[in-house]
Amino acid sequence: MERRIGVVAVQGNVSEHVAAIERAADAVGTAVSVVEIREAGHVPDCDALALPGGESTTISRLLRREGIDAEIVDHVAAGKPVLATCAGLIVASRDARDDRVDTLDVVDAAVDRNAFGRQVDSFEAGLDVAGLDDPFHAVFIRAPVVSEVGPDVDVLATWDDRPVAIRDGPVVATSFHPELTDDNRIHRLALFDPLRASASA
Repeated sequence: MERRIGVVAVQGNVSEHVAAIERAADAVGTAVSVVEIREAGHVPDCDALALPGGESTTISRLLRREGIDAEIVDHVAAGKPVLATCAGLIVASRDARDDRVDTLDVVDAAVDRNAFGRQVDSFEAGLDVAGLDDPFHAVFIRAPVVSEVGPDVDVLATWDDRPVAIRDGPVVATSFHPELTDDNRIHRLALFDPLRASASA
């Protein structure tokens, strides 16, 4: 059965996520239709979503303006998978520590924007990620850091003793950009493992 996966495309690394999702689907032998979402009405038809990075204040404003924000909240409430990366993590959180960001509150975490510094402070690192057998080569660009998590949030990876990948129910959120590498394991972990589990249930 073909699965429909949406990439929220109001801003950010949209094409990179589309390509990563298609590679992940091929790796696990799952047929997918990947759609770019820029307006309301498409999220309810999706089995899973990716919420890319970009500029969190702009993303949150556009999601609210287009009415996509409420659809994402309903998607998560229905237990459908979401991968939120970098600014997507900020927008998905319950507290961005910045009043300019209207968060979705679908991840029980507080996030500090640009905690790892500015663009010139970008870096790459090998991370041990729960659920993956080998380290993941992570790309951090103006990355946020998770400063606080709720009791039901699983920390999947840390860097410098700070959470940089977490799972809260159906949502996997990362401080880094997994779509900027050829390694599709984060997309598989977040979007395809839950789909396979639901299909076999």
